[in-house]
Amino acid sequence: MFLPFMASVAAPAAAALASGRWRRIVFALIWLLLVGAAVRPQWLGEPLPAPTSGRRILLAVDVSGSMATQDMANGASRLQVVQQVAGQFIDGRRGDQVGLILFGTQPYLQAPLTPDLTTVHHFLDEAVVGVAGTETAIGDAIGMAIKRLRAERSTATPQDERDAAHRTVLILLTDGESNAGVMQPLQAARFAAQSGLRIYTIGVGAIGGDGFFGGAGNNDLDEETLKAIAKTTGGRYFRAADADALQAVYRQIDELEPAAARAQWLRPADEWFFLPLAAALLLSVPAAWAGARAWG
Repeated sequence: MFLPFMASVAAPAAAALASGRWRRIVFALIWLLLVGAAVRPQWLGEPLPAPTSGRRILLAVDVSGSMATQDMANGASRLQVVQQVAGQFIDGRRGDQVGLILFGTQPYLQAPLTPDLTTVHHFLDEAVVGVAGTETAIGDAIGMAIKRLRAERSTATPQDERDAAHRTVLILLTDGESNAGVMQPLQAARFAAQSGLRIYTIGVGAIGGDGFFGGAGNNDLDEETLKAIAKTTGGRYFRAADADALQAVYRQIDELEPAAARAQWLRPADEWFFLPLAAALLLSVPAAWAGARAWG
């Protein structure tokens, strides 16, 4: 059925190509169409952010009993201020993988490292004071971060491990001193340094006396230990006595650890070479028919 149909289409076209002039025009057109297909014309779409591996950032947030203190903003607890400010930080890490650890008497992994920032932000917003106990296990929180890092590396190549060592960061936020847990904070910091985990520590809560907004102030914060943890791992220690100071801290960390994919974009391309190629093939049928008639 197919060959008789092609013959019925090609026969009239071949008759029209009987003159040499039309044959030359058609062969020239076929040639131009083939050249057009060879250059691979494309249609570029709208620019889209390109996915990259970026940095891997673990947030360890203290949810012990003292995080209910309302001394960093009028009417808001320390944890509520952290949720608002750290949530904005998470939203800005496009192209990175972010994870969340909540710790009190014990640490809990709320979100593994993932590029799904919306989910991590949601888990942070759902955190409540005391969900992990009322005390503060800083060393165990660092230990869990190391455990997650080693689990990630168990299936990685040596090059992946070297790259990850330069991209993996723990941001540990607390308002107190370590008074629970199995692992001592400085011992955990040394293990973190050996694993290539850089730690930024943040101490929150109003400074001293009566507090920033009439609260009790934060006299329990162990700044010396937090500074030692940061120094041991190549990170930095920050002090945030109110909401504005905490926002400034996360802006500084953004500058120290810029999100890798912010300036990388990709324009998707659709291939259109098949259009001139198909047209050339269609024109070649009557041209070949006319050539066969001329030689016949």
